[in-house]
Amino acid sequence: MIISSGRSRIRSTVVMLAVAALALAGALTAVARTTATGSLAVAAGVEDEGADCPVTLPGSLTADAKLPDPFQKLNGTRISTKSDWRCRRAEIKKLAERYVYGEKPGKPSSVTGTVSNTNITVNVTHNGRSSSFSARVELPSGSGPFPAVVVVGGFGADTATIKAAGAAVINYDPLAVGREGTPRNNKQGAFYSIYGATSSTGLLAAWGWGVSRIIDVIEQSGGSVLKADAMGVTGCSRYGKGAFAIGVLDQRIALTMPIESGSAGVPVFRGIPGEGAQSLSSAYGEQPWLGDAFGSFTSNPANLPVDTHEVVAMVAPRGLFIMDNPHITNLGPKSASVAALGGAEVYKALGAGDNITYWSDVQDGSHCASRAEWRTPLQQNIQKFLLKTGNAPGTIRMSSRATGNLSEWRTWTTPTLSDGPTSTTSTTSTTSTTTTTTSTTTTPPTGSGCTASVSINQWTGGFVATVKVTAGSAPVNGWTVSMTLPSGAGITNAWNANRSGNSGTVDFTNVSFNGSIAAGQSTEFGYQATGTGSGMTPTCSAR
Repeated sequence: MIISSGRSRIRSTVVMLAVAALALAGALTAVARTTATGSLAVAAGVEDEGADCPVTLPGSLTADAKLPDPFQKLNGTRISTKSDWRCRRAEIKKLAERYVYGEKPGKPSSVTGTVSNTNITVNVTHNGRSSSFSARVELPSGSGPFPAVVVVGGFGADTATIKAAGAAVINYDPLAVGREGTPRNNKQGAFYSIYGATSSTGLLAAWGWGVSRIIDVIEQSGGSVLKADAMGVTGCSRYGKGAFAIGVLDQRIALTMPIESGSAGVPVFRGIPGEGAQSLSSAYGEQPWLGDAFGSFTSNPANLPVDTHEVVAMVAPRGLFIMDNPHITNLGPKSASVAALGGAEVYKALGAGDNITYWSDVQDGSHCASRAEWRTPLQQNIQKFLLKTGNAPGTIRMSSRATGNLSEWRTWTTPTLSDGPTSTTSTTSTTSTTTTTTSTTTTPPTGSGCTASVSINQWTGGFVATVKVTAGSAPVNGWTVSMTLPSGAGITNAWNANRSGNSGTVDFTNVSFNGSIAAGQSTEFGYQATGTGSGMTPTCSAR
């Protein structure tokens, strides 16, 4: 994975992930494979690899303002091997279905349909009830079979770029499967025709069910037109919420690409109230996107036993490209970046840190615009995860307008997961950290002046430092923070500050908009660097 606000990149080693998965038919399959280029092909062969994992949900909930530990199992122990993730993911899935989305049922008893160069039809029968829907297909030039990207509501990533990269476009009408504008006790659409108008499942999970049935039909078609093992999904705004849920809940999807999804999408629920994004009660009430059970948490998300950083992690180790807009606070971009950073910790622990991209560093604030900044990473992700011809590393490029700080939201550390199987005799798990968070603070000034503190998010080969500058008892009209980087550490980019160099002792000075700090108030800047960030002590002087 790469974390940057500019164009510099840090390549981390991609470690082959060996995960044992129990297929629905009962056969043991390995889901991690290498392609000819050495990249990781991680789409699963089944909708839910953890369907056989026993999960007992907690009988009571405990409030916690911090983000839950994605590595801690429901029994209180932490996972210690990469193979443990399969059933830990199953626990997160059950929590997300129970408290956030509502249950997404598995494959119905009968799914039939057709695939042509222009259309896909889906016919479903289950428990004596039937429904049907269809989706329009647009093929790229060349000869198939083709990988394909489902565009939710016809409103997602640039379809011209998708087709130019060699992937087909499936225009999916989610409203045919779960209709908006309906009350929660009378939901409509193909999903609810099967499972009942009073189903507690929200539209996002219903939309995901519909895409899963499309993949069923593509699998059954023999692959002459489209490849079922090279599927992506994208959508923007409300359809970005849908694209996110669709990719999360079906592990056959190799590449998930939500855009500007806002509340009920990628942003962490716990961060939304403080950021000023669309409130959870508003998102819950606007449409029945989320499951009925989420209504109990709209005013107290700290009571949720799950949050969206763990939902991001559910996509791991598959491809994930989150596109966000830092110019619209209502979308919760800062909370979305926190979700991405938290989920990226699971990607890194699984040795798949290069498979996640988060990009909010865009100039145009128009909602759901086709952005030049996303064109190249879009092509690279399609090449890597759908065409299997590329190996570009993932990138995290957060705009300085909406930069989240994971260290403020977690008390857990990221373990080093071994490649071996879980021991059946051990009653405790031992971990060591590859990602650490440390904080140091200068001595507070007497009277006027300023202080500085630094929080470090460290991973193998690099780190991100977030520095808080705080005024003393008098206002500050300009500041300088000096830090001595450890030997071998080098800054690759910085935001919200000017700097005197990239290594050794570096002076950071304010930029035009953050030099004036009222008495007792604070501002932040940050930087990314190679090497280690441990042991740094910042000093601050006011001008």
